[in-house]
Order: sequence, then C-alpha cells, then structure tokens
Amino acid sequence: MATGVSAGLASHLGWPVGVVRAIFVVLSLLSGMGILLYVWFWALMPFEPAKGEADTITRSAPVGWGLVVLSAFAAGLALFIGRSNYYSSGWSFAQVAPPILVAIVLAVAASFWVTFIDRTDPERGRRTEKLVRTAATLVLGVLVLSVLFGPFAAESSIYTLLYVLLLLFGIALVFAPVLVRLWRELGAERTRRVREEQRSEIAAHLHDSVLQTLALIQNRAGASSEVARIARAQERELRSWLFEADVPADSDLATDLRDWAAALELDYPVRMDVVDVGESGERASGEIAAAAREAMLNAARHAGGEVSVYVEGTAHAVEVFVRDRGPGFEVADVAADRLGVRESIIGRMRRAGGSATVRAGAGGTGTEVSLRFGAPITNGAKPAASAASATAAASVAGSEQTTQNGVAVGG
Repeated sequence: MATGVSAGLASHLGWPVGVVRAIFVVLSLLSGMGILLYVWFWALMPFEPAKGEADTITRSAPVGWGLVVLSAFAAGLALFIGRSNYYSSGWSFAQVAPPILVAIVLAVAASFWVTFIDRTDPERGRRTEKLVRTAATLVLGVLVLSVLFGPFAAESSIYTLLYVLLLLFGIALVFAPVLVRLWRELGAERTRRVREEQRSEIAAHLHDSVLQTLALIQNRAGASSEVARIARAQERELRSWLFEADVPADSDLATDLRDWAAALELDYPVRMDVVDVGESGERASGEIAAAAREAMLNAARHAGGEVSVYVEGTAHAVEVFVRDRGPGFEVADVAADRLGVRESIIGRMRRAGGSATVRAGAGGTGTEVSLRFGAPITNGAKPAASAASATAAASVAGSEQTTQNGVAVGG
C-alpha cells in the first residue's frame, strides 16, 4: 500500500499478502523489530521489472497525508501539554520538546515523500505535492504563532526563541525538497545541453565526411549493387543515431516503415525512399502498417530497383502508396494459392474497414499499391487528398502520374 514491501515478499514466498502484513504488525510489537525489518526491506528490495513502458508505480495508501495528520496530532499534543502545565504547575519547555520535534520531523518527512515519491505517482502528482506541503507548513506555522503569541511567550525565556528558530528551520526543511528537485532538474538540463552540443559537433563532422562519402558510394555503385545497399544501410543507421536518438520506442507508422525499408535494403537489391507528410495517430502495430510492410516486401522481392513509399496522414484518415518500377502484374493473374496480395494486403485492409487498390504504375510501368484507412470513400471516387497524394507519390518516384485501370477492393 505504501512501499510494496509486503506485496513483494508475498509474491516471492507464495503467501497471501495479508499474512505477510500481519507478521510485520506482530513483529512491530517486539521492541519495534517489525518496523526496522520493514524499513530494511524497503531500502534493499528492488522494484519489480516493468512489463511495458507505460507501467508506473502507484500506491493506494496516502502516505503524505498520513504524515501530515500525524504531525498535526503531535502539534496539538504539544499545545495541550503546554497549556495544561502552564495553568497548573507552570510552563515547562522540556515537556513539550518531544511532541514539537516529532511534529517537525513528520512534517518534513511528508514534504520529502510527496516530492520524491508521490510526484511520479499518476494518482497524485504535483497537485497533491503542493497541498501536502501547504498543510505541513500550516501545522508548523500554528506552532510558531502559539509559541510567540500564546501564554508561553509570557515566560520571556531564551527557550521561546530557540523553539521559534527550530520551528522556522523546520518550515525551511519543508521547502528544501523543492530546491533539491530544482537543482537536479538544472543539472539534468545542463547535461542534456552539453550532450546536444557534442552531438551537433559530431553530426557536423560526420556530415562533412562520412555521410558524403556514403552518398558518393551509392551514386557511383548504382542502386541495385551490393556495395550501394550496404552503404545506404550504414547511412540510415548513422543518421538515425545522430538525429533520432531521442525518438521513443513506440514508433509511429512512418518510423516503422523507414525501419522496414532499411531492413529490406540489406536483404534485397532495392533502394527504398519513404516520404511522410501530414500528421496521423496511426501506430506501427495497426493493420495498415502490416499491409504496407507486405506491399514493400513484394516490391523488394519481385521488382527490385527503386521503390517509392509515400505516407500521408490527416486527422481522419491515413494513406500509404507503394510504387515500384518492375515488370508489373495483374491481381487476376496471380495463382489462387498465392495469398500474399489477396489476403495479406487486400483482405487485411477490407477486414480492418479500409481499402486497398493494386494498379499499374504511371505509363504502364511497375505497380502501385494504394492503402487507405479512415473515413469511407463516397460514390466510389477517390477524395481530393488521395489524388494529391498519388500525384505527390508520382513526383517522388520521378515521373508524372497517369490514370490506369487497376484492381480495387475496398472495405
């Protein structure tokens, strides 16, 4: 509930978590042995490895608020003891010292907890951090006012000043985690800036030397040669390391297709250019990504040479065009037992609610595979955005777009 110690031990031993918590409670009655053992486990037990990047640690027990409540209870106890002794046997600073110190320690502990532990908890976050710190400050502030303007101040003792200074120091410690966190963030930002400057210097040097050499090798060797394919793969890898080092692992459609194109260039004599325009929330795990990868594989395997991949995303739809300059083919002429185009591309898009079109390329050369996922096409006509995408894809391929009869199967 607070640290995960009991749940972790229960999982390791195969016991119910309630039994483990009960054992800690019983051991705590033996001179605090259970508390010390619990703190020792908390300090040394590792967190369970995350099963995914979205995994976050949450705690059901509001530890920060609990510490603030205990601090307020200790502060109230100090005021009660002080007033009772003042009106009965006189003021005694020694009797109120323990509860005041406990109140300060608990208030500071609450501030540290919400700053370094609860801040990353999605169930709490910064709002809880601010509220808990404000409540802890109010508890110590009430003690300061009670010592300064209450009946204790009538004693005019040096102890009154000492307690006020101690409480003010406690309030300063309540806000100390904020300064520590800001110092950490400043150091992290400084480190990130130094790394970016170093990366920029390395990128400039490599761009003027290695990348230009790899580009020259590709131009001289030809798109289909083994040397050109290796040089292009190395260029992709180097550019990715230089300019895409901070891209999250959960890639989008365009990033996935670029990685797939780089892998195909290593296995087949093909050169693939992937162009991405617009914005789309389509992820790499979607059906259109799987169909696009299959179309790219077919183009690399059967056509080779240069292949153009054009990705256009909007708020409502995403389209992918894969065009090669091979001999071309008709879907009707494909053998019935060859299900790559029929099921992996056309069938997959139909089942997902999209559409797939296979037609001859511009001038009757090669093949163009058009994939669309999103808003349905009305009256069997291609939207203006799709026509513009096809034209742009043709310009990327280096030729003009012409209309050809093809085979289309839509969802």
